[in-house]
Amino acid sequence: MVMQRIVEIADSIPSLVVVTLMMLVLKPGVGTIILALMITGRMDMSIIARTHTLRIKEHEYILAVRTQGAGKFYIIYIEILPNIFGLLLTQAMVNIPSAIFMGTFLSFVGLGLPMGSCSLGSLISSGFDNCLLHPYKLVPPVIILVLLMIACNLISDGLRDALDPTRKH
Repeated sequence: MVMQRIVEIADSIPSLVVVTLMMLVLKPGVGTIILALMITGRMDMSIIARTHTLRIKEHEYILAVRTQGAGKFYIIYIEILPNIFGLLLTQAMVNIPSAIFMGTFLSFVGLGLPMGSCSLGSLISSGFDNCLLHPYKLVPPVIILVLLMIACNLISDGLRDALDPTRKH
């Protein structure tokens, strides 16, 4: 309960603020971006895992396994984790577009990848700087960003439909 309250307090801080502060404090690069996105993205995953674990542990088959003498680790790793794995995988896929957008935004404002690295944010930023003279430089990276976001959302919807047995049509 204490850890969940800490997670809820940390989750109340906007992830953009946390990622921006980490990029200012640590050396900018791919590793720093990944670390910052892992820290901020973990909050939603832990809340979902806890909620579904508390719901599943009240089912009758968990009581039956516990009555047969199974230990806590067996119940968690053999009975509960396979039942929430699909939800966690779907949530991870839902977090990917926001991570892509966050990395693009950081590169756009100059806090992301170092200069000289090619990223969607730096391409959009250079196209934005020359928008009045050369508008065609802005269009391709924006289209790629939009298509990437749509593709990730479609994949996450497909995974949710495939892995969530309660949503069968």
